[in-house]
Amino acid sequence: MTDHAILPAQDSSPAETCILLARQEIGAPYVFGAWGGECTPAYRRQYAGYNPQYKDKIYGRCPVLSGTGACANCAYRGRRAYDCRGFVRWVLQQAGVTVEGSGATTQYATAKNWAQRGPIAEMPDLPLTVLYRKDGARMAHTGLYVGDSRAVHCSGEVKEDPLSAGRWTHYAVPKGLYTAAELAAGNARRLPPTLRRGDRGESVARLQQLLLAQGYDLGHAGADGVFGAATMAAVQAFQRASGLTADGICGPKTWNALDQDQSPRATYTVTVGGLSKSAAEELAKAFPGAEIKEE
Repeated sequence: MTDHAILPAQDSSPAETCILLARQEIGAPYVFGAWGGECTPAYRRQYAGYNPQYKDKIYGRCPVLSGTGACANCAYRGRRAYDCRGFVRWVLQQAGVTVEGSGATTQYATAKNWAQRGPIAEMPDLPLTVLYRKDGARMAHTGLYVGDSRAVHCSGEVKEDPLSAGRWTHYAVPKGLYTAAELAAGNARRLPPTLRRGDRGESVARLQQLLLAQGYDLGHAGADGVFGAATMAAVQAFQRASGLTADGICGPKTWNALDQDQSPRATYTVTVGGLSKSAAEELAKAFPGAEIKEE
């Protein structure tokens, strides 16, 4: 196997080791059922035999098995292969932490794996945490939160994305990764939930209140706890003003910018005489948050 390893510093914490190892595997291939063995035609053939329903996909990414080329020209030559839960397990194992389970659902459901787990809205602010995406009654995907609002996971191949891109629904903190004091400190900080159009609840209402305090227009509904079109437009406007990507998704970076900028925006009074009420109302539409006073 080609050696892609980057040795962590001797004084690295288990979490720091896992983050380093996760990132060095970016670009490694996805093979359903794989746990980190070397990606060869024989290895793929083995896992296609275990999972015949995925044979076409397992063969399709291999030039030898698909009849399109040779190993020597394959981008995955010498790389390890994983599926999503195999990737999480392999990374944690390198730091001496074991999580059991034959799939993402059983991995999450195995209580002895975790010091703590729950919905993503309750995720502690820790450098590394395991992420899950629930689809119906099962966990459809898993990956690793690696800090700074980023996630590394295996889907197609190992990749790194913004945390907001994964629509993660649950988190889990592996046993042995943090001390009790570190876990308590993470719980005291807690990462704010990632919010987008369609979400509802107290976190949405808090977001709306922060936007209103900055002078952004949320329409007639105001801070109603429903992330609709007006809230999305206000988030995008705030993101543009703050130099962030204006995707309308309120992730950690947007929360941080909102929390750091709680002072109300400057307001100005402009008097325009001789307007009818209807004309004044039409003019005010061009200035979100404008108030009309009759004199």
